[in-house]
Amino acid sequence: MSLEKSINNDIKAAMLSKDKRTLEALRAVKAAILLAKTDKGASGNIAEDVEIRILQKLVKQRKESAELYKSQGRDDLTAEELFQVSVIEKYLPEQMSEEEIKKVVDEIISETGASSMKDMGRVMGMTTKKLAGKADNKLIASIVKELLNQ
Repeated sequence: MSLEKSINNDIKAAMLSKDKRTLEALRAVKAAILLAKTDKGASGNIAEDVEIRILQKLVKQRKESAELYKSQGRDDLTAEELFQVSVIEKYLPEQMSEEEIKKVVDEIISETGASSMKDMGRVMGMTTKKLAGKADNKLIASIVKELLNQ
């Protein structure tokens, strides 16, 4: 089942159960997907990797908002943003652990023969393609830096 159909079914379920908080998060996801589908130059369909990037962007935005609210002492809004993160993350692929990411980065470094920070761009490009949606790019970048500086 496509992500869009899954979201629509879950929206219906949230409406029936009168779960306003979940409904709000799901509607935000649906809106972002519809915007991508109707974007200039879009064909009306979006690929699965684009859907994953949209979800990751929504999660990142909500986490940043939660941090901002927390720094301003708005615990009610922080909780709401983190709840929406938990709802959206259900549709993302399972995230890899740091050890798993290190193994993949190690393999790519040995494949490419990378030896210094000059090669970081090449390693990052290959790693982000291979781990698309399965790991946070900030974490990948820190691991690549760590391994290239050894």
